[in-house]
Amino acid sequence: MREEPGVLLSELTTLRLGGPARRIVVTESERETVELVRDLDARGEPVLVLGDGSNLVISDDGFDGTAVQLEICGLERSRTRVPTLEVDAGATWDDVVALTVREGYAGLEALSGIPGRVGAAPIQNVGAYGQEVAQTLAWVRAMDRTTGEVVRMSRSDCGFAYRDSRFKRSSRYVVLRVAFDLEDSRLGAPVQHAELARRLAVNVGTRVPATETREAVLDLRRAKGMVLDPIDHDTWSAGSFFTNPVLEPDQVPDGAPQWPASDGRVKTSAAWLIEQAGFGKGYGDGPARVSGKHTLALTNRGTASTTDLLRLAREIRDGVHKRFGVELVNEPVLVGVSL
Repeated sequence: MREEPGVLLSELTTLRLGGPARRIVVTESERETVELVRDLDARGEPVLVLGDGSNLVISDDGFDGTAVQLEICGLERSRTRVPTLEVDAGATWDDVVALTVREGYAGLEALSGIPGRVGAAPIQNVGAYGQEVAQTLAWVRAMDRTTGEVVRMSRSDCGFAYRDSRFKRSSRYVVLRVAFDLEDSRLGAPVQHAELARRLAVNVGTRVPATETREAVLDLRRAKGMVLDPIDHDTWSAGSFFTNPVLEPDQVPDGAPQWPASDGRVKTSAAWLIEQAGFGKGYGDGPARVSGKHTLALTNRGTASTTDLLRLAREIRDGVHKRFGVELVNEPVLVGVSL
């Protein structure tokens, strides 16, 4: 465990935004993490747990408490009915996806290129190109901050929903380790996303080698500025800033794309709504702008503040609501600010 004096939270987020924390502590084991958070909770000090900060928007004023950055990175393989991969929360997500593809385990390949650490994956229920974490997650080991104990939570305990989970709705749990049940196969899971199927030149439902799926996903993400590149300001973002709205069928605007969702509702495209409301790629004339590659990403062009970013986000949210009557919801977690 070590402290990082003089480090701003902007240095620990992909948006490069956020003021100072009272202190920043890096933990390198599960024991260190649990003992530190227990101690901070006992003293009543606010705690912000983070990995790579790829899904955080932090106030310009920073965080008046201790930011705990997890760097616990162990990995274990086991097999009962299916191959199970257990990974510590501090491991880099895309490194784990690459390992599964390389070693012939199918089920995560369409989640290639997503920035962040493994611990964030169940919190956000990360998903892309027809896959999401909830499909393969077996269990999560987490610290329950109400008791100070470490608990194991099954998939059904996690309360997964579209880009949501029990972990995102409350700060009660600190994710420590995640296990995934995968398929022992060089073929990836059936392709479920139309854009990915077109890139692979196959029909939806077809299985192709997981290596091909991974490369196609990485190509698609790079074209949208969704693979981190320190010299490309289109990647200085938190990924998709708004979730795709889930609506009653009669609420979907004319001409908008739609896909079946739960309970008879349908999902429509936030990107389509944003563009049709007049906020195209590159929109904005300040230091925070819509990505030049993807209308769902709001970017820091190098000198933006969190205030600048949220001003743009509110303009887009309000413009879409005025045009279509649809309320866009932010996907990143907001720390010390609100939309």
